[in-house]
Parts: sequence; C-alpha cells; structure tokens
Amino acid sequence: MEDLVTSARLVDFILVLVLVEGAGLWLWHRLTGQGVAGRELIGLLLAGAFLLLALRAALQHAGWEWIALWLTLALIAHLADLIMRWRRGSRGDRP
Repeated sequence: MEDLVTSARLVDFILVLVLVEGAGLWLWHRLTGQGVAGRELIGLLLAGAFLLLALRAALQHAGWEWIALWLTLALIAHLADLIMRWRRGSRGDRP
C-alpha cells in the first residue's frame, strides 16, 4: 500500500478520474442543460490537476523548478476561476 501512495501511479489514476469527471459533467450539461457549463469548470479542474501534477513531481523527486511550475499554474488557474466567479456574481447582485 505504501508503494501505491508514494509512487506516481495513484496520482496518475486520480488525474484520469479528474478528466473523466470533467468530461462527464460537460456531457451532462450538454445533454440536459442542467449542472455547470464546461467553461465554468475549466479553472476549477485545471487548478486541481496542476496541484496533482505538483504532487506527482514531488513524489518522483523532480527538481524544485517543476514543482514550482505546477504550483504556479495551479495558482493562476485558481485566480482566473475566482475572478470569473466574482465578476459573474457581482453582475447578478445589481438591481
């Protein structure tokens, strides 16, 4: 069990699940019109995927530059998602 957790295999599996989740949510919205639109999920899913890639890099003893890159990209994706939500919310609050 320790080998599974400390290797990148578990992270790879979770990354595939994130991809499947995103595709499933997009398809659900496309077919039913319910749920969250794909463009609204992008920032959230990218931020999580970039954090997982940072973890994967750390588990594989990659250089600090790779870990910093993935963490920076996660921050950018998170901030972009936050700004998008903030702007959408502030427009909806006005009379």
